[in-house]
Amino acid sequence: VEMAPRDPILGVTEKFLADKNPDKINLGVGAYRDDDGRPVVLESVREAEQRVAGTHFMEYLPIGGLRDFVTESVKLAYGDDSSVVTNGQVAAVQSLSGTGSCRLFAEFQRRFMPHSTVYIPVPTWSNHHNIWRDAGVAQKAYRYYKPETRGLDFEGLMEDVKNAPSGSVFLLHACAHNPTGVDPTPEQWSAMSKLMLDKSHFAFFDMAYQVGQLNQSCTALKGVPAACCAVLLLLL
Repeated sequence: VEMAPRDPILGVTEKFLADKNPDKINLGVGAYRDDDGRPVVLESVREAEQRVAGTHFMEYLPIGGLRDFVTESVKLAYGDDSSVVTNGQVAAVQSLSGTGSCRLFAEFQRRFMPHSTVYIPVPTWSNHHNIWRDAGVAQKAYRYYKPETRGLDFEGLMEDVKNAPSGSVFLLHACAHNPTGVDPTPEQWSAMSKLMLDKSHFAFFDMAYQVGQLNQSCTALKGVPAACCAVLLLLL
């Protein structure tokens, strides 16, 4: 068995740890750190730890995960008063990490949508390509970032969505696009939603980050489900 190549993201941290320069800065995995380079744990997290410590039995969870966690996660993303929540239109399960969530859906797509293709933005998180490739799902790219303007290539994106075969899967970053940080405006999300509905596409959201107010982070999720079939991926 040949040694696999180093992960391009985690490999940065490995190089950081090996570097003897006292002024080094870790630009690998994004996480809050203090002036000494140690992880910063939010006080809210510490309080949550204290609240749950010693209060739960360590029993196996149901196959769908911890029901309360799943329910509250859906409310967090869509809002308590969202029609898709109040009308019971959301089916959700808990999965293992962001990578595991993506792989779970990739396997779902291969089994239940065997003739579909996943369209992945250019650029994207590098592991997206590996996940769908290893699941045996055909993949193509769609235009997203425009270097000339350092912004969204909205015209190119819409053209690719329009030209894709009906019933295709589009991987979308809900907010804080990785790695560009460029997001569509609410109006652009609305236009994308309408076109995807017209084409009977399936929207798959990778929600790895939140930005600013939570409502701002969930703009895409609250707008698109009303117009097309969508699946929400929560990476909490």
